[in-house]
Amino acid sequence: MGGQGTCIARNIPQIDLSDYDRRKSVIADALWEAATQVGFFQVINHGIDAADVDAAFAAAEGFFDLPMDQKARHARHPGSNVGWEYRAQVRPSTGTPDNKESYQITLPRMGEDIWPAETTLPGFQARMRRFERQNWVLGMKILSCFAIRLGFDADFFTRNHDPASTGYQSTLRLIHYMSMENARDADFEFWRAGAHSDFDCLTLLHQRPGQGGLQVCPGKDVDILAWTDVPPVAGAVTCNIGDMLMRWSDDRLKSTLHRVRMPRRDEYLGPRLSLPFFCQANRDAIIQGPRKKYAPITARDYLDERIRANYGGRT
Repeated sequence: MGGQGTCIARNIPQIDLSDYDRRKSVIADALWEAATQVGFFQVINHGIDAADVDAAFAAAEGFFDLPMDQKARHARHPGSNVGWEYRAQVRPSTGTPDNKESYQITLPRMGEDIWPAETTLPGFQARMRRFERQNWVLGMKILSCFAIRLGFDADFFTRNHDPASTGYQSTLRLIHYMSMENARDADFEFWRAGAHSDFDCLTLLHQRPGQGGLQVCPGKDVDILAWTDVPPVAGAVTCNIGDMLMRWSDDRLKSTLHRVRMPRRDEYLGPRLSLPFFCQANRDAIIQGPRKKYAPITARDYLDERIRANYGGRT
């Protein structure tokens, strides 16, 4: 999976969520079609105001612009899923660190040492809490459509992603892929993010137009490793199914392999920012599909199992 593979054009479905309550059955049909065929899709008219997205990107940029020693004060603790890390994620597909730094927010685990001080980044915590909540609301709308199509009640996944629970583990991540403006030719042989699938139920990804690089490879084409570029679209949130929801759906919804390639010399070479939100079920949620294809397992144990299989550790 770490090789270049080939690149082909595919249609990435774009789904309009406007008038959600009245059109929910139509939206659910469109989401189901996209999630069972490609596993990647984009949603528009999703309810998160463009000004709030811009403010979140500005706050992320402010954090990553801090000196390294200041960011290190908010470093990720071993065994946690919060805080800052720098070139720390090594994908099994490549064996090399992703060319990025990131800052992760999982609300129940955010200590005062993880949040930057108000005097350092005024408004940062409030802005990120607001943006986290907005993404949770959007994620639950989409997951509600899948719940209905799977035969669960409409609020099934909302209950299992309860922000009031101490076991809440959905995560907002701020990612900074470093500039390639002064890079050596050899540096372009690596990956900004190596090929992987997500461990969660659903990922919502905010990107900036002009800062591309995301590629997907639907499961049916993994053997030939045929990749498709997913350019950022203004106002759209790019979504993909994760491994957890694939299991919960008895493999009907498709978790999709994806990666972030390096830019070419003739493309934008500056830094790339992205803001993914990972809808991960609460730790004590029991994952078992309606057809009971797999034995029941808690979300905590499932994530530990996936992490051990990929990285040989526990988080």
